[in-house]
Amino acid sequence: MLNKIKVMQNIKSVFSIKDLENLSGIKAHTIRIWEKRYNILEPMRTETNIRFYDIFNLQKLLNITLLHNYGYKISTISKYPPEKIPVLVREIISEKSVKSHAINAFKMAMINFDQSLFINTYNNLLSEKSFREIFNEIFIPLLNEIGLLWQTDTIKPAHEHFISNLILQKLVINTEKVQILEPEKKDKVFVLFLPLNEIHELGLMYLNYEISLNGYKSIYLGANIPFEDLKDIAQIFNDIVFVSYMTVSPEKEDVEDYILRIKKEIIKETSSELWLLGKNTEHVYQKINLPGINMFRSLNELISRL
Repeated sequence: MLNKIKVMQNIKSVFSIKDLENLSGIKAHTIRIWEKRYNILEPMRTETNIRFYDIFNLQKLLNITLLHNYGYKISTISKYPPEKIPVLVREIISEKSVKSHAINAFKMAMINFDQSLFINTYNNLLSEKSFREIFNEIFIPLLNEIGLLWQTDTIKPAHEHFISNLILQKLVINTEKVQILEPEKKDKVFVLFLPLNEIHELGLMYLNYEISLNGYKSIYLGANIPFEDLKDIAQIFNDIVFVSYMTVSPEKEDVEDYILRIKKEIIKETSSELWLLGKNTEHVYQKINLPGINMFRSLNELISRL
């Protein structure tokens, strides 16, 4: 639980008020008001009188935020003894939605590089939700938040890699469970790949899980796949649906040529298709209108086609 997290060496243990805003979703101005009026936090100060907070203040703010979101007034929360707040949080998450608490717990696990907290939080969720629900309701919003936290320098790349790889482990385990079964649908084969230098693999791996869950044969090639490898696959299978993400590669100005090359040299006039996702496809979304080329604006839009 959050109140059992220990500050460890070599991890982030000091936070600015901007960090608290980014992690809790509460505006810095509001945090200052709560702090001044209700003494809910105990900041430390630098020699130049700049506030900073330890991890226990962050933990307390995340718990207070959850209580506030469930209708508790800050004036009421401020009168509770410190030990009562986490007790109330546990009662709420046992009775109501666990989403906010789970996301906060995963963020704390990330900040502290705390694998045990991640696993315990995940296992608690798994007692109430399917993996599919956990990924869509918890992991996707969490990853979106983490991207913003990285952009604002609240966390470091190591934090992002740590939490992404823990999520990846769960994804691999659950994909294996569905891929043990013989595919029920034989009308098409899905081939999933990332172009050279494309780095965002997690979304593609989740599609691999969804495709397998929907009863199709899925061949996951992974990242940095040369063009020639796709040609080889096209010689082995018929009615292929190639699926790929394009977020950083190819470059925006090269995306259209890359897609047209796949159409000309791999798909040709066959019944095979190319399904694409990612921000680098957005500017060609309306430009390319060729048979067999399909672009999707979201994971859910693509999944709905399965």
